[in-house]
Amino acid sequence: MNKIVFLIQTSDQKGLLADITSYFYTKGFNILHCQQHTDSRAKKYYMRLELDMKDLSCSRGDLKSDFAKFAEPRKLDWSCNFTDNIQRVAIMASKTSHCVYDLIMRQKEEDIRCEIPLMISNHPDLEHIADQFKIPFYYLPVTKETKKQQEQQVLEILQRHHIDLVVMARYMQILTSDFIDPYAGRIINIHHAFLPAFQGANPYLRAYQRGVKMIGATAHYATEDLDQGPIIEQDVYRVNHELTPVGLKKVGKDVERIVLSRAVQAHLEHRVIISGNKTVVFSNEH
Repeated sequence: MNKIVFLIQTSDQKGLLADITSYFYTKGFNILHCQQHTDSRAKKYYMRLELDMKDLSCSRGDLKSDFAKFAEPRKLDWSCNFTDNIQRVAIMASKTSHCVYDLIMRQKEEDIRCEIPLMISNHPDLEHIADQFKIPFYYLPVTKETKKQQEQQVLEILQRHHIDLVVMARYMQILTSDFIDPYAGRIINIHHAFLPAFQGANPYLRAYQRGVKMIGATAHYATEDLDQGPIIEQDVYRVNHELTPVGLKKVGKDVERIVLSRAVQAHLEHRVIISGNKTVVFSNEH
């Protein structure tokens, strides 16, 4: 079933649920599912609403325009999404392949619903994967001196292919604000540690040196501050003193795959609301 998904956030106030659902009722919509969350500490209200697209009796532009008039006096921050728009995802990676393979296979199996029209890398190592799945591959090396030019090349490719979401599947580069700003809230990065612990490079080595009993992975929206963006998904796996840094890395790969795929799926299903440097992620259990 094709759906219209509204994501809404605003300051908490009485009557919001009744007010918003009544609006859609008067427009003739069947509300398929409604989720809400109130952050009493921050005095914020969040809502995710699914509508039956068969009830749409006007153009999509008119729906957004009319809701904007409703939302303005109520100070609603909102987005309107249509599930029949299949999102286009660009995978960016460096030399590590496990997250790349996992995303592509989940897309092929329709566990995540999207198109993957291209891969971009600063190394040539993963071109054989792109060839295997007939995905166009762009090799764009980067140095400290050429970073600005390389990022501009990447941006031009993303825009030319009408990319909706960028997934950094172990793309080992820090992006600048010039790159991030046009895709703010639309770049997901996987970090191979349970943030905020072990930010930056070599987290498995540092986890080994610290003698941790759990290792984890974190998927977050990329910002210009390294590993500081809003967290979407995290998970951990218990380990012991017998594992070397190489052993920790092997175990960690599975956690990375799972965490990244969950985050990408949540984003593609319009279940994530970014609020400051945090996220509200609604469940898909319905």
